Amino acid sequence: MEHLKALGLGEQKIKETLKNAALTGTVTRAFSFISAGVELSATQKPLLFQACSKIKPQSAQFLELLVRKIIDKSLDTSLRVDTALEYVLANATKATFNEAEFDAACGVGVVVTPEEIERAVEEAIAKHRDDIVQNRYRFNVGKLLTEIRAALPWVDGKALKSEMDVQIFDLLGPKTEADDEQVGKKRKEKPSANATAETAVNSATKAATTPASTSDRSDGPRTMVDLMRNVDFHRPGENFKTDGYVVTPETERLLKEHLQRTGGKVRTRFPPEPNGILHIGHAKAININFAYAAANDGMCFLRYDDTNPEKEEEKFVLGIRDIVNWLGYKPFKVTYSSDYFQQLYEYAVVLIKKDLAYVCHQTADQMKGFTTEPSRWRDRPVAESLQLFEDMKNGKIDEGAATLRMKITLEEGKMDPVAYRIKFIPHHRTGTQWCIYPTYDYTHCLCDSLEDITHSLCTKEFQSRRSSYYWLCNALDIYCPVQWEYARLNVNYTVVSKRKINKLITENIVNDWDDPRLFTLSALRRKGYPAEAVNNFCAQMGLTGAQTSIDPAALEASVRDVLNLTAARTMAVLEPIKITISNYPHDGPVKLPVADFPNIPEKGSHEVWFDREVYIEQSDFVENADKSFRRLTPGQTVGLKYTGLMLRVESIVRAGGESGGLPKELICRSEACTATEKPKAYIHWVAKPVPAEVRLYEKLFIHKNPEDSNEVPGGFISDCATDTMRSVCAYVDEHLAGSKVYDKYQFERVGFFSVDPDSATGQLVFNRTVTLKEDAGKTN
Repeated sequence: MEHLKALGLGEQKIKETLKNAALTGTVTRAFSFISAGVELSATQKPLLFQACSKIKPQSAQFLELLVRKIIDKSLDTSLRVDTALEYVLANATKATFNEAEFDAACGVGVVVTPEEIERAVEEAIAKHRDDIVQNRYRFNVGKLLTEIRAALPWVDGKALKSEMDVQIFDLLGPKTEADDEQVGKKRKEKPSANATAETAVNSATKAATTPASTSDRSDGPRTMVDLMRNVDFHRPGENFKTDGYVVTPETERLLKEHLQRTGGKVRTRFPPEPNGILHIGHAKAININFAYAAANDGMCFLRYDDTNPEKEEEKFVLGIRDIVNWLGYKPFKVTYSSDYFQQLYEYAVVLIKKDLAYVCHQTADQMKGFTTEPSRWRDRPVAESLQLFEDMKNGKIDEGAATLRMKITLEEGKMDPVAYRIKFIPHHRTGTQWCIYPTYDYTHCLCDSLEDITHSLCTKEFQSRRSSYYWLCNALDIYCPVQWEYARLNVNYTVVSKRKINKLITENIVNDWDDPRLFTLSALRRKGYPAEAVNNFCAQMGLTGAQTSIDPAALEASVRDVLNLTAARTMAVLEPIKITISNYPHDGPVKLPVADFPNIPEKGSHEVWFDREVYIEQSDFVENADKSFRRLTPGQTVGLKYTGLMLRVESIVRAGGESGGLPKELICRSEACTATEKPKAYIHWVAKPVPAEVRLYEKLFIHKNPEDSNEVPGGFISDCATDTMRSVCAYVDEHLAGSKVYDKYQFERVGFFSVDPDSATGQLVFNRTVTLKEDAGKTN
């Protein structure tokens, strides 16, 4: 606690830090390297905390060096500390450590003089003078500052900005009213692009969750496109304004060429791997990528990341395309990573020639983890790696005997990720043309570059790959997109892992990928969830960077919101009991009109049969009921909806004819409902019914997180509930006989139901989509 206070941390920050035992221990160890009586300056305190919070376990032995360098003011800026952390991580496995090289890499002792700053600003302004004069104070000087920092990495930021402001003022003179007006308009149109990814996505979430004005509320829920219009991402071609984006001497040229090819349009992509069915988390990714493109008059690619022939199948390719279309999105173009296999191979050759990649013979087990032994083949001659890589391509090396690895350390400390591996497995598109296949870490950013993607939008777990994303594009001197991360969508009481769903299928717990008890998108569609409800749910979740888990009830609420407006009302009896009306008031069967939407009669109606024999729910009749029961009993009447009649029990026909048998038929007398004589409640019914199978589903898992070993020590399979699907033979109105697959209805007083693909001519099958929000379990 004292050490944290000595770092100048606030009370709340101290509480948060104490929850992190590893960080607290690192801070304590750092103070053990500080001599007694030494007081940290206001500048040194945040630098020391920065070093403690960012240092990786692999380079923990260098903590004393970093502390010493901060105390003696060698590392006097945040940039120098970050550079030092990167340097010690990259050199953590070397036998000897050269402190002089460390100092040089971190710019220790380097002082950028005011004269150098002045000269650099003059040159930058001269280079862009025409644009500055034309755009005046609308010109974004961030580009110039980035260029100068690339040339003078250790320049003092405040001094640089001050000199830039002075020279811009000298060139343009004081701001005019026109300047202020134009700048103001620009800021209103687009907030600053220098926010972090989390700031950007959180701003969108705030906009989406802010109550709409009275005039907006009539338009229904905000859509994903509405949400994405408020996201503070960079504009096409302004990649360099994004925090963390790496600028090289080629960046300006590459961005200009990119804009010429794309016309400045926003370009996104949804990149699923075709080795399984999409789940609810993918719905968020689909919506974000397609909606951001739509919100900015751009385009979105559907790109299949098909680099693993072992698990990919054509049926998954078709299933993914089908779901994207179902959600209402049309890709600008459908592409495959395999479209670029030749170009990706050629890029790999370039990396080898630059000595940025090498062929390695470590086994997969030897490369696992983050503290692995460095490869003894890392420094093999370039010519040797080129020949071996060619041999890999030509099938001359056994599977698992060699990989191509990139010379880079990822954020989490993983060294030299694999770029290519050998697999003697035919590919679903390229057949046996290739026996080496690129990995995700290698392929993804390069395909983004080849397709001129402007915004590579992905979930937070890929944040640790951002540095390798930028490194690889820049190592090849090709256009580098910007990666933005958002929180993935997690839902309780389910699993979405392809491996785990496969396990549920093979264990005969569920039937297939589209079993309505799962949260795959094909399962949700089969269960009857409207695509609009799934999209609205994603919009309501927002674009926050904070990881959250959502209860399925939130998704069900979105489903009800849509089905309340779109699912026609009808009557169906799930567990029927027969009623014979002894004084039936008509000569024979009659048809009665029933509104599809009782509160909106102009939306149409249908006709239902009424006859001497009708069927009601068994639960709507009780022989011995207390006063709270408001439906049919031997001493209490109940109304039949839409008939103007109420029923009174005259006698009970029992199973087997025995006095103690269960009721199987009720003989009732009808009475007209009047202003003075009316029942306590009205119930639904059917006459001249059509039999149908109705499937009722419950939660598949008992615990919120079936994958949590603390809650479920026996594994997720042991957490599966029993009797999660029950099939009943129900009776529905005759007018439903012509229903088509996925037609949706509200069975009055029961819930929302959808026609299942198992339906056949003369045999309807319905799935219960959701219960009625307030009526589920009601007893009156």
